[in-house]
Parts: sequence; structure tokens; C-alpha cells
Amino acid sequence: MPIYTCTYTRGSLPAEVKARLASAVTAIHAEINNIPPDYVNVVFSELPQEDVFVGGRPGSPLLISGWARRGHPQESTTRLAQTLSDTASEVTGIPSERVLVVILDSPARSAVEAGRVLPDPGEESAWLGED
Repeated sequence: MPIYTCTYTRGSLPAEVKARLASAVTAIHAEINNIPPDYVNVVFSELPQEDVFVGGRPGSPLLISGWARRGHPQESTTRLAQTLSDTASEVTGIPSERVLVVILDSPARSAVEAGRVLPDPGEESAWLGED
């Protein structure tokens, strides 16, 4: 259901760090939004150093963009973003000052997974039981 894209400069995240970060993002989202971990998607996008800028100057941030279904309590979404930011910094060694996490949302009915329109938050049980 959720999709996380982690964007960073080429060579700044070795394969084992990406694996640990993907595992952490999955666990955090599954716990906070109460969904099975198998539905969390994490994608890594590595860009050349010359293609990444912060404040108009070359930079090397870790940018994590997440999409989730609209309807989760704002308090949970804020906790999700903060926990992801703290954990990403810890796992990658990138200082928190260079980590940006943004959680975007849209109505569940705007997305389809496994050929089915996604359920609203809180309606996952019925959706997961359908085959």
C-alpha cells in the first residue's frame, strides 16, 4: 500500500545500508499504520552528485518521500515522519540535518494494488480477507 522513495547521491548508501533502511522503513510504517509489512514498498533512487542541490548549492541529503492513504490521524502521520527521520539518520549515518521526510497522502480509492482499489484506513481487515 504505501510507497517510500529514498533519494540520495551516488555511492552514499552501500547495499547493506539500503537493506537495513528498507527493513526499518517497512517495520515503522507497518507498526504505526497497522498494516502487514508485505504491503510496504521501498524504492531507492541514486543520483549523480552533480544532480543534487540544497539551497541552490551541491548537496548530499537523504530525501524520503512517502505515500500513504488519506485518513490516518495526523498525530500518527507526524510520529511516522519523525520516527522515519530519526531511524534513517541512525541507520545511514547521515546527520539528521541532511534528512528530509515527507509523507504525502491521497484517498485510498485513488490507488489500486493487486488489481483492487485500496481500502480506507481502518477497513484493511475486510480488504485483506478478499481473494
